Amino acid sequence: MPAYAPFKSIALVKEIESPENPGGLEKRVALIPTDVGRLIQQGIQVFVEYGAGEGVGFSDEEYLTNNATMQTADQIYIDKELIIKFKGPSLASIEQMKKGCTLFCMAHFGSYPDRAKLLQDKHINVIAMEEIAESPKIQSDEVICARMAMVEALKPFFDNNTIGGLRVRVIGWSERLRGAIRRCGNRNPRSLHVIQENTPFERLDAIGENALYFYDSANFNDDNNIISQLKEKATHCFDLHAFEKEQGSKAVFDYRKSHPPAQLGIRRIQCLHETGRAGARYGVKLLSENKPNKSASDINAIVLGYGNVAQGAVDELFQQGVNQISILGRTHTAKDQINYWLKDIDLVVNGAEQSPQMRGINFLISNKHLKDLIPEKSVVIDLVGGSPTNRSPVEPVISCSFLTAPSFVQDGVTVSSLWGWPMLGMMRETAIKYSGQIVEVLTGTERLIDGLEKLAPGVQRALVCGPYES
Repeated sequence: MPAYAPFKSIALVKEIESPENPGGLEKRVALIPTDVGRLIQQGIQVFVEYGAGEGVGFSDEEYLTNNATMQTADQIYIDKELIIKFKGPSLASIEQMKKGCTLFCMAHFGSYPDRAKLLQDKHINVIAMEEIAESPKIQSDEVICARMAMVEALKPFFDNNTIGGLRVRVIGWSERLRGAIRRCGNRNPRSLHVIQENTPFERLDAIGENALYFYDSANFNDDNNIISQLKEKATHCFDLHAFEKEQGSKAVFDYRKSHPPAQLGIRRIQCLHETGRAGARYGVKLLSENKPNKSASDINAIVLGYGNVAQGAVDELFQQGVNQISILGRTHTAKDQINYWLKDIDLVVNGAEQSPQMRGINFLISNKHLKDLIPEKSVVIDLVGGSPTNRSPVEPVISCSFLTAPSFVQDGVTVSSLWGWPMLGMMRETAIKYSGQIVEVLTGTERLIDGLEKLAPGVQRALVCGPYES
């Protein structure tokens, strides 16, 4: 059978101990029972390992009800064309796979070179879930409208060449505002903060002509009457809701007309927002243990980056009641520039990715920062992670940490960089989300189930090993 033939049989295997799953604490199953049923209805035979879903509350009986064929660990790999699991496999499991089969998982190929070589030597095709991208990029009208609103809000400052001195304050956080926050972040103002909606005027730290307050009156009631007070002080204020009513439809139309969708977008199989939320939540917990007298509203927090993971962290910190969340872009995280933000910090959450070429070379948070600048008992949460061969932008993180030892202390600063952040309280819901996305990639637009001959562009980049024929 050539490697590119359609897949007729799928093996759904149980998560066990592996290089990135010490102790087997990752228990999320890659496909939930109802999604297995969807695949079987399309004529695909699905074999499920006994106990595969028990770790997140899905019984063998539920898989049987959805017409799965249950098998033992000794049977599950035999003669299967497509093997699906969540985390990468153990080395012993690879020995059970037949030559030319396809493994579909979170492969992290660059982080585990010994396992990568074994898969290559065994001629196992590998599709890395974390490498699959939207194709083409998907952008909602709501996100585009928010982005264009921020463009309009910043226009006077670009026209006057004062953007570098502008202090931007976004009032509140919501799905509607995230596009605006991201657009502002990559325009490099002097500062960008998300503040609580109930912040009294007396606590606002940016007033006057070099300050911009961006808000959404559809969700912001302004009980403290701060907008009128800001305007009295010649402070710039911009309402997303008013822009949406007056210019929204035209702005979205013009944007789509002049910006055809990019060929590739964000990760197709992801819980990026949930990752950010879980990491920030854990950071607040660690900080409460280290600094028990500090209330959430008084936490001095910064988030590095403004992408989907970072926005999840901002969302969680906002929900936790952190009064002011500083969002740092490229100019703020440049060497020496970041020092200003770290000297009195309580909580750092890193959501900033770097290109593979910069990993291990450029560190946004360095060991020297921990030793000389970040106060003792502060917390650094790294949402990007890495390994000795694929380093994180946070220098103290040599390898990701695991639930067996989720954090460590270096120079008095607590650091954590977990694999699988959503395992901290969001295991079942993220398993359900991942499962739906996997089925969509298999049988939806991408049609991975049709084999490896004509992979969609967003999937082609994720073929990290192969193609090999059986």
